[in-house]
Amino acid sequence: MKWRNQLFRTGVLIWFSLYVIAIIYPLLWLTINGLKSNREFFLDTWSLPQEWLWENYLVAWKTGIEQYFMNSVLVTVISVSLVLFLGSMAAYGLSRFRFRGMNIVLLLILSGLMLAPQVSLIALYQMLQFIGIYNTYWALILPYVAFQLPFAIFLMRAYFLSIPRELEEAAIIDGCNTWKVYWHIILPMGKPILASAALLTGMNVWNEFMFALVFVEDSALRTIPVGLMNLRSQLNTNFGVQLAGLAISALPMIIAFIIFQKQFVRGLSAGSVKG
Repeated sequence: MKWRNQLFRTGVLIWFSLYVIAIIYPLLWLTINGLKSNREFFLDTWSLPQEWLWENYLVAWKTGIEQYFMNSVLVTVISVSLVLFLGSMAAYGLSRFRFRGMNIVLLLILSGLMLAPQVSLIALYQMLQFIGIYNTYWALILPYVAFQLPFAIFLMRAYFLSIPRELEEAAIIDGCNTWKVYWHIILPMGKPILASAALLTGMNVWNEFMFALVFVEDSALRTIPVGLMNLRSQLNTNFGVQLAGLAISALPMIIAFIIFQKQFVRGLSAGSVKG
């Protein structure tokens, strides 16, 4: 029995080691090749650079990545903040209050998970032009929030259901109203699921390409995914700088996941128990 357990653990360790290598190696390859010249990139793709060209990253940043990067940061931060604020309030209401038609409201919200963004592209394009926010930051933020809210509400509601009601009852006895219970009890105790929702929403918004391409025409408002396509057309012969730009664009999400990975795992594991 011990021999079988040891063999199973060894197999799991080997599997996850290979999985880690499959994830980390492309990132290392991208970072290292962003430090090479064109000649070295084509002649020896898999080796370390003979001359480490750190200026490739500076050139990529100054060529346009800086503007695209800041646009993505602005759009992502506002979108994530709105999703967390609106989603947490909706999830709190659906997990704590009982009212007629509650299940229908929940079903309507979750039905948003079945709507593919591609299906609504033409309708959203016409709607944004009609209300006068086409080719602005809000042309990206509002659709992002609308499409990310259903899943965020689903996650947070499941987590909030696991928070003991006795805590809220004690707070109400002490004089707290519904808003104070939400702000001082639910949100602090829901930090893991808030971090999980923020990471998932941020990753989807940061990497979104279709809306960013269609709903924004001004190059000064472009986000990272579309900006990298423009950078490719400007630097069609300098692959080192292009790879440096790709590495810069991937860095924020990697750092965010490393910082919040414990909260992310706790939020998903706890929220999956009840709901």
